[in-house]
Amino acid sequence: MGCTTSMYAVGRKKKKSVPEVVVFVPSMRIPVQSDLQRPLRGLIPKDLADRLSCLRNQIVLVAEDTGGSAITELQRALEEYLCVLIGLTKKEYGVEGLIQFKWKNLEDGQHETCIANSWFEVLSVVHLMAMLTLLEADSLMIPKDHSGSGIRVVSSDCKRDAVDLLLKAAAYLEFCVRDVLVHIPPDIKKRLPTDLQDGVLEAISIQALGQGTEIQLGLAVECQKATLSVKRRLACEELSYFSQAYHRLSECDMDTNNGYGKKLLLFIKWKFLEAKAAAYYYHGLILDKGNEPSCHVSAVCCFLTAEEILSECKKACLSFCLATPVTRPPPLWGSMKHLQQKIPEVASRKSQMYGYLLEQEKALQALPDLPDFQLSLRPDDYQLPEIDPAWDSEKWEIQGQPLKEHLKDSEDEIETE
Repeated sequence: MGCTTSMYAVGRKKKKSVPEVVVFVPSMRIPVQSDLQRPLRGLIPKDLADRLSCLRNQIVLVAEDTGGSAITELQRALEEYLCVLIGLTKKEYGVEGLIQFKWKNLEDGQHETCIANSWFEVLSVVHLMAMLTLLEADSLMIPKDHSGSGIRVVSSDCKRDAVDLLLKAAAYLEFCVRDVLVHIPPDIKKRLPTDLQDGVLEAISIQALGQGTEIQLGLAVECQKATLSVKRRLACEELSYFSQAYHRLSECDMDTNNGYGKKLLLFIKWKFLEAKAAAYYYHGLILDKGNEPSCHVSAVCCFLTAEEILSECKKACLSFCLATPVTRPPPLWGSMKHLQQKIPEVASRKSQMYGYLLEQEKALQALPDLPDFQLSLRPDDYQLPEIDPAWDSEKWEIQGQPLKEHLKDSEDEIETE
């Protein structure tokens, strides 16, 4: 179209290697070339139709050329496109179902979806914005060797920025469920790909909040001023998020036996187990501060349970990494870097210290319930941007020419080509 420029060809697809994963990004979907101009001819000004097509073509080019790695360029192009795209959803223009919007799965390129509905296009755009935001959070959380010392680290600032990005991604996904899917007719909803189902969108949104809480727990562990109560609360909240995400995803009609569906479920299970181990460990430390024998017995039960779950975590991590597409975990970080060694040590020491109580108080050897906390990490509501001023129909005259005459000129142009 002459609209796309070489500035977007900034990064060619790199040779595939086994990537490290901190924030798991589910399968990404990208737009496929679609004819926007012909269905809109005569209904909206030609320059507006050209602009829509131009902006969408830029997104197609960047996504295809970089494999989705040019996050900043893609986000900027998507946000600009969205401002103009919103006009297609307005019923007063009568163009809501005229364009066949095509999207495909980036990983295999096989599962192409083609739906003539402008709200489907909005859903797909905001979903891609969410996936790119998760990808950006993941890139911040991958440890890097900035000093050349061979020691890879993630700064506290990067961790806080990653939490902000996870909240932003959750907001995008909540918006999709709350404000976009409601506009899509039931017959079209049945044709939506699995990753655009409301249950899957909700599960990934909750997963993002769980990972944000996981990072916050890691920051608390590194902070000398953070109390045991704060750490326990964060661990319990993280556990609650991943429990909700797992159950929500399990209810969805998706293939969890292979591909990204299986890998997402394995990832959430792994993180659920890590949070559970941390929650029981910190709960045990707080119980152990009590003076009654029952307090120490309950604490030891928590430590032993945490140790048992920790061994399950390692198996869950391996299952996740080996599931297609194969990935690898980064070096231990956050709370797990501390707890991987601490939990077995404390469980062994406290079991020996209170062994006599365990024998005497066998009736008290029951695993105590973890406390319930109100979940504190919540995203701000996302709102669509303002509609582009080009949709002001009162100004819809092309160089003083009524739209009907413009249509006739456009048809003449086609005949003479």
